[in-house]
Amino acid sequence: MNRLYFGDNLKWLSGQKEFPDASVDLIYLDPPFNSNADYNVLFREPSGQVSQAQFHAFTDTWSWADASDTYHQFIDTCPNVAVVELMEALHSFLKHSPMMAYLAMMAPRLVELHRVLKPTGSLYLHCDPTASAYLRTILDNLFGAENLRNEIVWQRTPSKGLMSRRLARNHDLILSYQKSDAATWKEDAIFQPYDLDALDEKTKAKYSHRDADGRLYQLDNLINPNPNRPNLTYQFLGVTKVWRWTKERMQKAYEEGLVIQPKAGAVPRFKRYLDEQRGKPLGDVWTDIAPINSQAQERLGFPTQMLKIKKRPAEF
Repeated sequence: MNRLYFGDNLKWLSGQKEFPDASVDLIYLDPPFNSNADYNVLFREPSGQVSQAQFHAFTDTWSWADASDTYHQFIDTCPNVAVVELMEALHSFLKHSPMMAYLAMMAPRLVELHRVLKPTGSLYLHCDPTASAYLRTILDNLFGAENLRNEIVWQRTPSKGLMSRRLARNHDLILSYQKSDAATWKEDAIFQPYDLDALDEKTKAKYSHRDADGRLYQLDNLINPNPNRPNLTYQFLGVTKVWRWTKERMQKAYEEGLVIQPKAGAVPRFKRYLDEQRGKPLGDVWTDIAPINSQAQERLGFPTQMLKIKKRPAEF
C-alpha cells in the first residue's frame, strides 16, 4: 500500500513476491502510443516559467532489432497458449515492423497485468487510434471479448483547420475491461450532475417549473399504479385516490411544501427537484475534459500529460 515502484514495470510485475496473483483491484495504464516521437521532461523556474533545462524521458519509437529478443522470449515462456498463438499470427502479418516491435513490448506487460488483477478488478488502458485495434485484440484474447465494457472516446481538443485527405484527429481512446462478471461496479455513482446552464431540450421540458429561489422542478404523479391497495386509499385535499404514500407521509410532504394542488379540485402532485436527481448517466464519449494548458499548476512537464484532472464518478 502507498508504495511507488521505480523502473521498468515488467521487472516489478514479473516478481510475484511484490505482485502475487489476483492482488490488484484497479489498473490504469497510459503506455507509449507508438507515436514515433521522443519526449523530454521540462522543468519550471521558481517563478513558474518553463525552464530551458530538460532531459530525455523516453523514446516512443520501436524497432524490431530492439524487440526481437523480447518477442522470442515471450513466445517461449508465456503460459497463455492463446496469446502466444495470437502474437505469432500478428508477427506473420506485421512482419518486423515498428508496430510488431511495439506489440512485443506491450504483450508481456498486459499478460502480467491480467495475472495480478483480482476477479473483482477492472483495467483501463489509455491509447490512441494508432495501435488501439491491435491492443484491443490482445486484451480481448486475455480478458475475453465479452469483458470489454467500454471503448471510451476522449475528445482532447476541438478540430482545428482543414486536413489534407482526412478528418482532424482529435481523440484518444480508453479501453475498459473487467476481469469477470464479479467486478466491482457502483452503478449509482456513474452519473454526472446536471449543468443547469446547458440543459438539453428534453430535460428543460420535463423540469419546466421554477421555485422562487430558482430551483427547477417537475410535478410528478402521486397515484399508485396498483388500484388494489385499500390501506392507501383515502381522501387528500378533497381528492380520493389510491396513493403511493401513506396519509401520514403525504401530510408531512404537504406541510414541507413538496405536495401541491395546482388548482382547486385538481389531483395533488409531488414537486420533484432537478438538483436532487442523480444526474445524467455517464456515456462513453467524453467531450468535457480539456487538455492541460501550458501554464497549469498540475502540469508535470511531460508532453504526453494531456489529461486535465477532473472529477469523474468513482468506480470503487
